[in-house]
Amino acid sequence: MTQHSTLAQLTGCLDAYDPAALTVEQAQHIMREFVTPLRTVEMVALRTALDRVLARDIVSGIDVPAHDNSAMDGYALRGADLPLSGTRRLEIVGRALAGRNWTGAVEAGECVRIMTGAVLPPGCDTVLPQELVQDASATHISIGHDAVLPGANRRLKGEDLAQGEPALQAGKRLRPAELGLLASLGIAEVPVQRRVRIAFFSTGDELRSVGEILAPGCVYDSNRYTLFGMLQRLGCEVFDMGVVRDDPESLRAAFLQAAENADAVITSGGVSVGEADFIKQTMQELGEVTFWSVAVRPGRPMAFGRIHAGAHATGKGAYLFGLPGNPVAVMVSFYLFVRPALLRLMGATEVAPPRMRARALSPLRKKPGRTEYQRGILSMGADGVPEVQISGAQGSGILRSMSQANCMVVLAHDQGEVGAGDMVDVIVFEGLV
Repeated sequence: MTQHSTLAQLTGCLDAYDPAALTVEQAQHIMREFVTPLRTVEMVALRTALDRVLARDIVSGIDVPAHDNSAMDGYALRGADLPLSGTRRLEIVGRALAGRNWTGAVEAGECVRIMTGAVLPPGCDTVLPQELVQDASATHISIGHDAVLPGANRRLKGEDLAQGEPALQAGKRLRPAELGLLASLGIAEVPVQRRVRIAFFSTGDELRSVGEILAPGCVYDSNRYTLFGMLQRLGCEVFDMGVVRDDPESLRAAFLQAAENADAVITSGGVSVGEADFIKQTMQELGEVTFWSVAVRPGRPMAFGRIHAGAHATGKGAYLFGLPGNPVAVMVSFYLFVRPALLRLMGATEVAPPRMRARALSPLRKKPGRTEYQRGILSMGADGVPEVQISGAQGSGILRSMSQANCMVVLAHDQGEVGAGDMVDVIVFEGLV
């Protein structure tokens, strides 16, 4: 599907679109199609590039490795000198160390003592590991006919990357492996997308910030802390706007300030159908918003769209994610909808969390007609098959079972009851939470 400038254009092209009854897949599709990646590029030092998104393709300017070299400590020799039967005695004529090459000629019947990473001497194409030598002295070694094959234990020039070969593609999120790869090319600075700026706040007159006195009927605001942690893990610039009162004027002022300073705005609470939930009305006044009752548990109430900082749609604006108020529903909604959308906004090409299959250790209750995400504890079974058990009470306000969990069990929209021993999909938390 081509990129659409408005949500109305996008949703108007969808079959059976019903904003009050979207599936998880439909909601994710709308976000994926509507969110446009940022295009601002900045150069950063390699040490500060972890988790940033590469903005341009990287082409290798050198061969890695630059020369054929040894993968083992042992003896470099000519493959033609390996005996076809019995043993053969070779004379040691030199020593090659990493960074200190042996440049002399190696003739038939000769070898060079070599260390891991050292450049293979001219004429040598095979390395005999030192533990496979039958007999060794200061001047000679003996090789058995079945010790190694010709070409063994040799790292070829350009084996990792050849000069002119694409090394990394734009959109790649830089992990430690990519930092090492870039360092191996001698690259000190890399072009990355600028950090995404996110403003977030909670709504609810019953909320109190940590450190305040907890009056009767009030609760501490945990959502801003989980959101802060999840956004930090993504490498976002975050603006914590605190708790905003449940009245139209306060919400309007908060939205305008957030849209002026951020690329996206995340709220928690106020998107259900309560009489004091003014957030929907305010969102609609300030921009274009599609409200969903997504067929998901937890996290049914959800809002997405774009709001404007000024009075006109041509002004600066920000993407909007209105999340539920219950703590677990906030986290699940973030992982399902917000995280992939923000990664796309960053320009990343891989946005969906990886899944794996695991065996359910106990029956799981489930009715067809919605996708459910249950908190679980993943472990390895005695037979080597991953297995998962539910981590405790699954209420959308129970953070303890989320803290105890290391994964989410995914029960698909049309799926029914799960029996003990059945295989289920699992999203692992490592790298997410």
